[in-house]
Amino acid sequence: MLSSKNSLQNQGTGFGHDTNQITMINRGGPIKKFRIEAQNRSSQGHREQHNSYDCQTFQNEYLCCFMKNKFNITKSRFDRCLAVFCLLLTPVFFSQCMSFRKTDQEITAYFENSPVKPSFGFANVGSRKIHYAEIGSDTLPLVVFVHGSPGSWTAFIDFFKDSILYRHAHLVSVDRLGFGKSGLGKVESSMQKQAEAIVAVITAAAPGSRALLVGHSLGGPVIARAAMDYPSQISGLILVAGSIDPNLEKKEWFRPILGSFPFRQLLPVDLDVSNREIRPLKGELTKMLPLWSNIRMPVTVIQGEVDDLVPPGNADFAKRMLVNANVTVQMIPEMNHFIPWRRPDLIRKAILTQLAK
Repeated sequence: MLSSKNSLQNQGTGFGHDTNQITMINRGGPIKKFRIEAQNRSSQGHREQHNSYDCQTFQNEYLCCFMKNKFNITKSRFDRCLAVFCLLLTPVFFSQCMSFRKTDQEITAYFENSPVKPSFGFANVGSRKIHYAEIGSDTLPLVVFVHGSPGSWTAFIDFFKDSILYRHAHLVSVDRLGFGKSGLGKVESSMQKQAEAIVAVITAAAPGSRALLVGHSLGGPVIARAAMDYPSQISGLILVAGSIDPNLEKKEWFRPILGSFPFRQLLPVDLDVSNREIRPLKGELTKMLPLWSNIRMPVTVIQGEVDDLVPPGNADFAKRMLVNANVTVQMIPEMNHFIPWRRPDLIRKAILTQLAK
């Protein structure tokens, strides 16, 4: 597994101090512009911190909510016809107003005033290459972030501006296979192969090191599979709203339609890849059932109690299945699926806690 690295002159300080204005489809209404600002409540002293969503990532999450809720319809023929009509129009609207990753120019601007800037590399895995960003000294403990679906390494870009983290750890964030610069559009639905690619990044970014893996949403089963298959290279896991229980994966009627003509041709490529990797996810999670006992490292589970995308029952599944691991479960009241952007402090604390062990 080989690595090639290059630097990018890039912006900022702290967790997402910029408030982003984005264009999206409002549920049940026309396209509007929203100024999105989230409030983070510090666990120490209950001090409120204002923290804006990353524009691209909020769009990804909003799309998931739209798809989950817009098409939760009744059995009436009229509602089904209306839903199909909405489904036909949805790719057209989203292709015009949705972005799933930051451009190189946006990344450069984001880090323009930062004292430390990321560098970038590629790791070889079979006939493919997986792209990653990194920041912090390679002599520090390795932490690897794995995004959900759709997404890119920039889902965790705010953590790259957290000086507390990059002074304590060598931070790496990946474009999973099929996304970003890791073969955009070439889907890889196998959790085993996705996990193999993550381990290729570990070897390329920090040869001989073990990594603490942080996975959000579909990134959760990817890092779990990495720990099952490569336990000697993983020091711990942080599952953030991870979709890991096959019994909680719903069969969503609209997904086969999105994968067929002409809908697939209208979808943004990121959304097409997402749809094609989510459809077989239940089967992939079922294959992992006998392997959970292989995980014998510290695991932190962070789950929102009102997550409509990944049911809170996934945290209960983790407690049942991780019989040989030291498991810490944090259930967050009134929290949805947006933990990395609404409560990054919880992820930071979990990382620092595991690194201190």
